[in-house]
Amino acid sequence: MPTDERPVVATGHGPVRGRTDSGVDVWKGIRYAAPPVGDLRWRRARPAAPHHDVVEATEFGAVCPQERNPAIMLRKDVRMDEDCLFLDVWSPRGAAAGEARCPVMVWLHGGAYVFGSGSQPLYDATQLVTGGDVVVVTLNYRVGALGFADLTSFNRPDDPRFESNAALSDVLLAMAWVRDNIAGFGGDPDNVTVFGESAGAGLVTTLLTMPAADGLFHKAIAESSPATSMYDHERSAGIAGRFLDAIGIGPDDLAELDTVGVDRITAATMAAFTAVPLDSPGTIAFAPVIDGDLVPRHPMDVFRAGRSTSVPLLIGTNKDEASAFKWMKSPLMPITPADIERMFAAMMTEYPDVALPARAQITSAYSGMRPKVAGLGVARDIAFRMPTLWLAESHSRHAPVFLYRFDWATRMLRALRVGATHATELPYVWGNLVAGPADITFKLGGRKTGEEISRRMQSRWTEFAHRGDPGAGAQPAWPAFEETVRSTLVIDETDRVVDDLDAEIRRAWGDEVLGFR
Repeated sequence: MPTDERPVVATGHGPVRGRTDSGVDVWKGIRYAAPPVGDLRWRRARPAAPHHDVVEATEFGAVCPQERNPAIMLRKDVRMDEDCLFLDVWSPRGAAAGEARCPVMVWLHGGAYVFGSGSQPLYDATQLVTGGDVVVVTLNYRVGALGFADLTSFNRPDDPRFESNAALSDVLLAMAWVRDNIAGFGGDPDNVTVFGESAGAGLVTTLLTMPAADGLFHKAIAESSPATSMYDHERSAGIAGRFLDAIGIGPDDLAELDTVGVDRITAATMAAFTAVPLDSPGTIAFAPVIDGDLVPRHPMDVFRAGRSTSVPLLIGTNKDEASAFKWMKSPLMPITPADIERMFAAMMTEYPDVALPARAQITSAYSGMRPKVAGLGVARDIAFRMPTLWLAESHSRHAPVFLYRFDWATRMLRALRVGATHATELPYVWGNLVAGPADITFKLGGRKTGEEISRRMQSRWTEFAHRGDPGAGAQPAWPAFEETVRSTLVIDETDRVVDDLDAEIRRAWGDEVLGFR
């Protein structure tokens, strides 16, 4: 490939050389932080060391060690290593050499805080970049215990070896890298949208409440955010103890945590990941922690107090969020009547001084449904839909909010009884509709409709990145959410705007923010 086809950009750490592919300039595997290994294993991200030679940025970097999950499709040639803090930049061809500056979209991947990477094939940004005239950044952050275990309760005054919220520190450092370097790639550092799905959306809504994130982004998109899945120090300390038990290291041998094999860390991560929701339905093992430092207060408390960062927010959920968890037999969501009863009992204990809605009041919203179907509805709403509504209400009081629900499902997904389940909007946002020859999504048809839905979604998402308003991106126009009207864009074969779409479940659950602390 000729030299002029391999664009070189000077960054604050040193020059990097990418390549041109399918009409976009791409730089892969750019190191944005020092390797989090050795005595940095349980600490927050540190800046990368500078380099003077041109670094070839044509291959994706390693991803954080994790257990393989068939629902999280990593690349076939993926390499796992603790030295995983890399990012990738996708830019319109020639934009780096031009004077114009494109809006920037920084992607935070999902995966229940224990799976995934920014380099998954699904997140190939070619379609977003060419169709939306944006610069896209995808990145890795530490997952599982390496990124989210809060071991600070085991610190000693003479040996504070553990730091909280390592993964959040990774994201902050990556976004600081974007602020300082993205202009060289054709991006506008003053027009940055952070967007993510599931755990990644949970990071997005958390960033909206963190003083340390002020100024690092100017718009936000949260797809299916578990916004209330955030725990205080007491709860996270209990999970840390469970993790230590699983890995077989006692409080007197904590120095071993710096050298223990990463395979043992991954195995202990999964042991806690599986056990915690089984013991306490509705909770997860790993998530950002309210540490009084990076995360000073519970994000929902910050939203309710009107103190979230005043930037435009596009936020929503999928119609059938919980069905995928049932289909995969995942323990993450309480679906059975017994688990739902245990969840409600735990909430009553969690909020002894709060007048919670009566159990019958909540279940009235799901009357007439079969018990399993009702269970899916309760799980969907406590985990995703109600937190999204509570958050939208609060943020809309001081910043523009655009609320959606993704309802589209192909005939095959309906036949499998998963419908518009968790993460099914992602192929349409990214424009990568088929994951490979084994993908059965369109086996019973719907590809042409899917392509049109993808075109509309990409237009709305990138229009939001350009101007903070997705209303002009496609038809029908998408009005901003206001508490008096509660407009929601329903994304389906034909999009439509519905006022107060969730009126019944909203009244049943009430206005008090529920979740586990």
